[in-house]
Amino acid sequence: MTELGQARKLRNYIAGEFKDAADGRTTEIINPATGEVYAIAPLSGQADVDAAMEAAAAAFPAWRDTTPAERQRALLKIADAFEERAEELIAAESENTGKPLGLTRSEEIPPMVDQIRFFAGAARMLEGRSAGEYMEGLTSFVRREPIGVCAQVAPWNYPMMMGVWKFAPALAAGNTVVLKPSDTTPASTVLMAEIIGSIVPKGVFNVICGDRDTGRAMVEHPTPAMASITGSVRAGMQVAESAAKDLKRVHLELGGKAPVLVFQDADIAAAAAGISEAGFFNAGQDCTAATRVLVHESVHDDFVTALAKAAADTKTGQPDDEDVLYGPLNNADQLAKVSGFIDRLPAHAKVEAGGHRVGDKGYFYAPTVVSGLKQDDEIIQNEVFGPVITVQSFTDEDQALAYANGVEYALASSVWTKDHGRAMRLSRHLDFGCVWINTHIPLVAEMPHGGFKKSGYGKDLSAYGFDDYTRVKHVMTSLES
Repeated sequence: MTELGQARKLRNYIAGEFKDAADGRTTEIINPATGEVYAIAPLSGQADVDAAMEAAAAAFPAWRDTTPAERQRALLKIADAFEERAEELIAAESENTGKPLGLTRSEEIPPMVDQIRFFAGAARMLEGRSAGEYMEGLTSFVRREPIGVCAQVAPWNYPMMMGVWKFAPALAAGNTVVLKPSDTTPASTVLMAEIIGSIVPKGVFNVICGDRDTGRAMVEHPTPAMASITGSVRAGMQVAESAAKDLKRVHLELGGKAPVLVFQDADIAAAAAGISEAGFFNAGQDCTAATRVLVHESVHDDFVTALAKAAADTKTGQPDDEDVLYGPLNNADQLAKVSGFIDRLPAHAKVEAGGHRVGDKGYFYAPTVVSGLKQDDEIIQNEVFGPVITVQSFTDEDQALAYANGVEYALASSVWTKDHGRAMRLSRHLDFGCVWINTHIPLVAEMPHGGFKKSGYGKDLSAYGFDDYTRVKHVMTSLES
């Protein structure tokens, strides 16, 4: 990265070199905490995509043939380097997103490093099932192999962490990568390219900046064997449709509308505190955020009062303010989208807290609680992706389950109760990729993350996520020769 007036100049990273877009096109990058331009990034076109794919394809045979131990060592070096350069990564990510510096330091760098180290270990677990004779005179065994070149698109809500979720399992399995950050948040990904590029051979890890057209060109390109995206449902559908034309493997982590079921025996104060933090963290820009609360009618009013107070006590503000839980929404369009949901609320809805923009500089929105909603309301059925928590009332377990499952998303959910049997029943029947009990939002590298229905398919993290970046080959040999 170099200086360009008051704005830094970002560049693509292709075949071990930083490069401008081939046709010289650029785009301005806005700091959402200030609303001001802080960087200029390439707006990559077909020539840039071609160059990155060519580099990744050329690097694949040698990287594929490295031993698992060699790939593990590379990933461990990357993890160490991320720790050593953590303050640079934090600063870049904060400019990308406006996130609080302290929370980025405590809540993102440690899990990122841990996740890279987890996949470093997974690199040495590329094993098939034991050999056996399933037909007389013949022995069969299974090989687990890398897929090839992976085209990966990361979102703007967690540019660094989602980048890790993409490249770490792919590189660990022996694949090569072309990664595109969101068009609004490229800075930390370009910095990661500088760090990773100093450790792995040229062409193994490539970054190209650009917009939707750039991402589309990556997915449509004939070279990648796999396309992986974290993004909106619309984007996921477009990727799946495009990839189907040449039968690319597809990995999709899309939207969420997490239901939070609060029963009458729950600790209301603890539930309100935990749910408010899980709903407002990162300005609610999290597919697993606790956004859609369902509360038993007998404790509904008490819970709403407690949640509204928790919202009122939650602070948003500039990245260097140590008292804030979250920063701004990522961009002006997202601010308009969140505001629109509140502006269009039906007459039966009641804004219990927030419901407005904060200040006139940057894209800040107040922590918001809305009650009195019905199952078919727009704000219940569609992802807001902002610091907005809705509350509905239910009468019994069956109705709670029906409301919870009655949306098109199926990524995450939680149940708040002291009744173990109820928790187990609901964890079985909730149609979501994750069910938390008496908590919401913790993630660990060893456990899978991914949903069902319109939340996509494939898993991030865990051995399941690692498996997604491998292919299985059956080898059979005659015992007679």
